[in-house]
Amino acid sequence: MSHNLRNNSGWQSKSRDKLLIGLLTLLIGSLIYIVDRPPEQIYFIDSGGFPISLNGRITNIFGSIGNNLPGFIHVFSFSLMTSAVIGDNKFRDSIICMSWFVVDVTAELFQKFNSWTVIIPDWFKGIPYIENTKSYFHNGTFDTLDLVAIGVGSISAIGVLHYMRKRSR
Repeated sequence: MSHNLRNNSGWQSKSRDKLLIGLLTLLIGSLIYIVDRPPEQIYFIDSGGFPISLNGRITNIFGSIGNNLPGFIHVFSFSLMTSAVIGDNKFRDSIICMSWFVVDVTAELFQKFNSWTVIIPDWFKGIPYIENTKSYFHNGTFDTLDLVAIGVGSISAIGVLHYMRKRSR
């Protein structure tokens, strides 16, 4: 019985580490929006009802890399956090990372081909946060470097997850 508890404890530790790395990465990503981008361009800042933007009040932190870093951060952090919940082997972690890659690439392509938004259901309009989906795709800017960042983020997530698995053995 103590062997099972030890294994379960190890699983919880690995999951906790994945979750913490994912959340910390998202926190860094949120700084891009809070510091480097104008609040009127950011849905969750402009509509929040309280001014959390530091844009223009302090010097931009991320410079030009801040334009594409969110693509990396989103796929990387959500891959790690998803793996913390349902990933328990190399194959599943790879599927998780590839799935987030597909989600992020699709979102980027919707910005280029915003006529695709006809498939977004009208009932999205009544749901907080996803109500802005069509506007995001119509007003967002497609960037090939975002696709590169998404690819690098996905590969990095796979690498980190495989390293964490190897280290824990």
